[in-house]
Amino acid sequence: MEREQGIQEIERTRIIAIVRGVKEGHILSVAEALYNGGVTVMEVTLNTPGALSMINSLQTRWGDRMFIGAGTVLDLEDAKQAVEAGAAFLVTPNLDEEVIRWSSEQGVPIFPGAMTPTEVVKAWKAGATAVKIFPSASLGLPFIKELMGPLDKIPMMAVGGVTESNIKQFLEIGCYGLGIGGSLINVKEIEAGNFGWITEKAVRLLSAANM
Repeated sequence: MEREQGIQEIERTRIIAIVRGVKEGHILSVAEALYNGGVTVMEVTLNTPGALSMINSLQTRWGDRMFIGAGTVLDLEDAKQAVEAGAAFLVTPNLDEEVIRWSSEQGVPIFPGAMTPTEVVKAWKAGATAVKIFPSASLGLPFIKELMGPLDKIPMMAVGGVTESNIKQFLEIGCYGLGIGGSLINVKEIEAGNFGWITEKAVRLLSAANM
């Protein structure tokens, strides 16, 4: 999926599924389950064993229909390896201006992690596509809403703590996108072969978001 189409998918669904700790043999079925539930954007975290191989497989099988990226990108070497493997976008938990600038130069959308107003502005000025507020599960809605007050021109993503019960609230305060991990990518259900659980969860999340 090309950059512009992928960005449109994020703006349409607002959800990025965060895949962490999933076995390589299950990854294509996870992608299918997400797609069937309406979630078309997913990142595989680089601290998942076999992540680069999984990203490559996903691009080959699902790249025309889904926006496939890499998460937990910590440095420039990680970024280069992820893009070489086929990652169409990058997500970091930290602020590394070198990684942001490189990604911007390469035309690769990047969503770097930041917590403070200073970090958010630095990330944006370095070329971030949108800034990931992390850890949003601990910081909470009020913190993100306060950040958006003076920094309303900077698109922000919430990652962590997003559920069916609060997804609408995150969107109502103006979040550009939402990274959703364990509450959507349930490793226990995946191990049991219950991929339908993911599809149903995706449907419910999207329904709650659009209520």
